[in-house]
Order: sequence, then C-alpha cells, then structure tokens
Amino acid sequence: MDRRACPGIGMLPGMSRIGSVNLAVPERNPVTGVGLTGIVKRPVDHLVTVRAPGPMTAGSHSGLVGDQIFDIEHHGGDDRAVYAYAREDYDWWQARLCRRLANGLFGENLTTEGVDVNGAVIGERWRVGPRLVLQPVFGRVPGITFQRRMGEPRWMKTFSRAVRPGAYLRVLEPGEVWAGDPVTVEGRPAHGVTIARAFRAFATEPQLLPGLVEVGGLPDDLRELLAQRLVRWRASRGRRVSGLTPGADTVPTAERELGVDMRPPGSPPL
Repeated sequence: MDRRACPGIGMLPGMSRIGSVNLAVPERNPVTGVGLTGIVKRPVDHLVTVRAPGPMTAGSHSGLVGDQIFDIEHHGGDDRAVYAYAREDYDWWQARLCRRLANGLFGENLTTEGVDVNGAVIGERWRVGPRLVLQPVFGRVPGITFQRRMGEPRWMKTFSRAVRPGAYLRVLEPGEVWAGDPVTVEGRPAHGVTIARAFRAFATEPQLLPGLVEVGGLPDDLRELLAQRLVRWRASRGRRVSGLTPGADTVPTAERELGVDMRPPGSPPL
C-alpha cells in the first residue's frame, strides 16, 4: 500500500506518532544580524524527505527538505538536523500561559504525540515511519529570537526552568515523514541519561555534570563546553570548602547566564 496516500494508517489513539511536520515560513528578525529567521514554522500536509544535512555552515543546514535556516553559523548541521517538541508539553505550557500554542510555534520540525521527548535517552534510536531513523542528541537552549517570538516576560529563564526543552535529533538513516507516522524506540543506551537530565546539568544543576560529560552521543563542541563547566564547578566547590569563597555557589551555570549568553559554542539556539 502506498503510504503517501494513507499517512498514519492503522494508528490507534494513545500510540506514539508524529502529530505534525512543520517547515519554516521566513520572517524578518530584527534581533540578530542575519536579517531573517526560520523559527516560524507551519504544519504541512505532504510527505517530507529527511536526511543528514552535513556540516553546519557547508551543508544543507536543515535535515528536512523544504525547511530553511538562515543563521547558518549557529543553527542546523548533522548534530541538530531536526528539532522535536511534544504536543503534551505544549498543552502544559498552554495551561500556564493561558494562551493557545499551535504546533510549530516553538520552531520545531516535528510535533510529537505520545512520545516522551524530554525523557528520551541521549543516543537512543527512533524509527519514524518505515525508513527514517533519528537519534536524540540534546535539548533546545532558548535564545533571544525565541524570546521575541513568544513575547513573554523573561521567557528564556521561564522556559529553561521548566526543563521541557524538546530534543535536537541526528538523522541516522534517511527517509520520509508525514503527520501520523508511528514513532518507536528501537535501541536505548544503558547510561540512562535523558534529554531532561542533561539539560538540567547544563542549565541549572551543575552537580549533575560529572555524569554527563562522558555520555556517548553528545556533539563534540557541547562536550567541550560541559567539560569546561565541570572544571569551573569543581574549582568553585574547592574554594568554598577552603573558606575562600563563602556564600552561594558561583559556578556560571546557564541559569545565571540567561539574558547574557547561555549558548553552546557554534550553536546558539533559535
């Protein structure tokens, strides 16, 4: 049977699936020097090809054919080829912000249903439909364009504290995706470090860093940043123990850097 004619055929309520596939609608962006942004995404009702885009600045940028990324110095590339966000997390935000949040509003390519995106283990394998295989890498770190898009006071800090970042994904095996496609986890690493736990270590809880730095599947640039944070955290603990630094923990977590620059090298968020 041709799946192009019958996306999501046979799906049952409560099963893990793709709720919508979202592609960029370019808009002007006055808060960066690039001029345009692809954070605005709208659901499409057709099959979309997904493949590894190659290096951040030299490849196809987005993993989805037909999507657009303009700030190629900071977005896209193989380690951040696809961004997924759960419809259930949107519903959680709707209740707290008292506003409707449509699929694609956060700039995600895939809005999932019945998928624990933040509970995904870094390095596990998602099969989406019959051919496409994706791999969760890390959570989305909010930036100034996302702040402007939402129009909510202190949104960067609010989003980070909620620890519902969604996940960036690598493309392990190319394929096509359409709304309704099933999502199944085919393999899960034994280390058990989830997107949510890794994000907490990066953004708000540096005491979790020792268990994160050596996790397989992290992008090299992010691993380097985490290692630097771990060194600073251990130095800060040592100063406090010796009595040289009384008072609050001074490790520069992303929580403290919000509003300044909490972004991994080479990948400031949307």
